[in-house]
Amino acid sequence: MSYYIIIRGPAGVGKSTVSRLLSEKIGAEAVNFDKIMDDLGMDYVPGEKWIPLDKFLKADDAMLPKFQDELEKGNRLILDGNFYHMEQIEDITSKLHFPHVVFTLKADLKSCIERDKSRNNGLGEKAIGDVFKLVSAFDYGICIDTRDKTALQIVEEAYSYLKKVK
Repeated sequence: MSYYIIIRGPAGVGKSTVSRLLSEKIGAEAVNFDKIMDDLGMDYVPGEKWIPLDKFLKADDAMLPKFQDELEKGNRLILDGNFYHMEQIEDITSKLHFPHVVFTLKADLKSCIERDKSRNNGLGEKAIGDVFKLVSAFDYGICIDTRDKTALQIVEEAYSYLKKVK
């Protein structure tokens, strides 16, 4: 059965790791929205606190036909990204008419900063804080608290909700 999952949360919360592990578990393609934005030249602009909504909506317009095609073929998708504009989530869910679940991964700012420091190409404390504020401004979908949980525990928690989508 085709369906898609949106995994959102602040930088450093573990979205990409959880997306990769969950995609392996359910046989889905994991799609990193930050990479899409970068590939389309719509990524972060130095000096700005965020990427404006219009850039995300343009990326949606470019990518949603591909996502639609994959879902029509019976495939599953996991879209991971910060998704700090509610309007982008609503744009995707209003245009992709397939079952879906949105997960918001939550952690405290300190944990996100520490995780970022362990990365080869970390964003830095200021950028992590800026994105954290934007993403944390609203909850959407099913919230999963990642504190004191391994990536595999988070995947299992998310998977337990997916049983209702199938």
